[in-house]
Amino acid sequence: MLIQLLRGHLRPYRRDITLVVLFQFLQTLATLYLPTLNADIIDNGVVKGDTGYVMRIGGWMLAVTVGQIAAQVVAVYFGARTAMAVGRDVRASIFSKVQDFSAREVGQFGAPSLITRTTNDVQQIQMLVLMTFTLMVSAPIMCVGGIVLALRQDVPLSALLLVIIPILVTTVALIIARMRPLFRSMQKRIDRVNQVMREQITGIRVIRAFVRDEREQQRYEVSNDELTDVSLRVGKLMALMFPSVMLIVNLSSVAVLWFGGHRIDSGAMQIGALTAFLSYLMQILMSIMMATFMFVMIPRAEVCAERIEEVLGTDSSVVPPVRAVTSVTQHGRLDLRGVDFHYPGAESPVLCGIDLTARPREVTAIIGSTGSGKTTLLNLIPRLFDATGGQVLVDGVDVRELDPALLSRLVGLVPQRPYLFTGTVASNLRYGNPDATDEELWRALEVAQARDFVERMEGGLDAPIAQGGTNVSGGQRQRLAIARVLVHKPEIYLFDDSFSALDYATDAALRAALTDHIADATVVIVAQRVSTIRDADRIVVLDDGRVAGTGTHAELMDTNATYREIVLSQLTAQEAAA
Repeated sequence: MLIQLLRGHLRPYRRDITLVVLFQFLQTLATLYLPTLNADIIDNGVVKGDTGYVMRIGGWMLAVTVGQIAAQVVAVYFGARTAMAVGRDVRASIFSKVQDFSAREVGQFGAPSLITRTTNDVQQIQMLVLMTFTLMVSAPIMCVGGIVLALRQDVPLSALLLVIIPILVTTVALIIARMRPLFRSMQKRIDRVNQVMREQITGIRVIRAFVRDEREQQRYEVSNDELTDVSLRVGKLMALMFPSVMLIVNLSSVAVLWFGGHRIDSGAMQIGALTAFLSYLMQILMSIMMATFMFVMIPRAEVCAERIEEVLGTDSSVVPPVRAVTSVTQHGRLDLRGVDFHYPGAESPVLCGIDLTARPREVTAIIGSTGSGKTTLLNLIPRLFDATGGQVLVDGVDVRELDPALLSRLVGLVPQRPYLFTGTVASNLRYGNPDATDEELWRALEVAQARDFVERMEGGLDAPIAQGGTNVSGGQRQRLAIARVLVHKPEIYLFDDSFSALDYATDAALRAALTDHIADATVVIVAQRVSTIRDADRIVVLDDGRVAGTGTHAELMDTNATYREIVLSQLTAQEAAA
């Protein structure tokens, strides 16, 4: 998964990668050349007392060092730039994919997990790419070059490498093998901490209202302790790795000095050669340590890549049409024909055999008990979900065949839980119509019974709105959401219990203003209040996912027991008959 992910996202940066490899190669060659020059100075300059030779070769060493530093700077620059670009591209790919998801896929992964995959998981991939370009590219070159040059200095002494390198590789491999499952567990527990934090922040009012602060603190501590436990276990393995590697490195140095000293004493080796050999040994082992550092990161990056590919490899259940319909001849007609909807894994369908028609200049209301499928039915029209059976037709065309941009222009939804974005009142109202004038915004606010409180806000249309609209009340948030869809000016208005947070007087005033403002449009209202929908041209009663009756208020009171039961639970018999 990791290779597959990186192959696709590194392809556009082949030129930069080539430059990284080239300059890392050059700086590694310079690094490998320096011990040879140092040995030459010792054997031919220091030992013989030739100061001029020492100065001449020393100057050459200085020039090589400057070149090595310059090449390293260029390599790190292009490597870092490429790593940051890859991280940006992966985040953009995830974001783009999630934007195409239907509500089903978002619910499948969960918002906390999607956030973790877009941030923490991508950061791990980005860090791996950065370390690869700054460390891993030079490590094999340095290792191979160091072995070759060590053999050039003294072949018998190089036999120590046949013992040292396998011991070092085996030690590292055993530790890394134990790390991999822990990294997978760590990412899942990060998801869990994010989920708990998200719930506690968004639900702070409920927590305070029920005085559940202590319980939520304990809940967070459990998730945090689980993450800490895994992190400590990983940390202990990492803490074990580097001392183990350093122990092998230091023992190797002692062995080289011991055996090398005997060879110098026997005249088979010069002091400069031993110094160079020791430097090459350190470079070989340091390159293995750099690779070790990478191998520590690779297991976690692999887990993150799998989680990212899981998102990128998930296809939305709402698929854009291959040959989209970009224009319609009818205007404002909505038809549902034998519509079924079944959540994956659910034992029974949410909706079954729904037939419904809504026409322009009419108000169609949908009412039913909690869990009867009202919101699900409404969400099928703008394709937040796709029906699992039957057809949803807008202006005579199946919504699955309509161009998404056209469907968005035709249908405007005010959801049950209205959401406002960080910005201003004006930026939220223009969300569906960026070209709307201030006059149009004020007119929409007036119809939505929101003009008064917006005028009282400091800045008016430029008044700030916090994320989710948390700096305005629930009723104000609903009215702003209604004003936003009015600015959008669709042909079909869908109101999903959008008046529930309003008092009766505001509700009545808003509905009266809507009647005049969108008289030519098709209006579908889902509501719990009978008073909100009793004057509708057509009322559809849902019961357990099926249409239990259709008609006007008076007709349903006479013929439909389900509707009559709902009405009498809210109104007296005299009020219901009025």
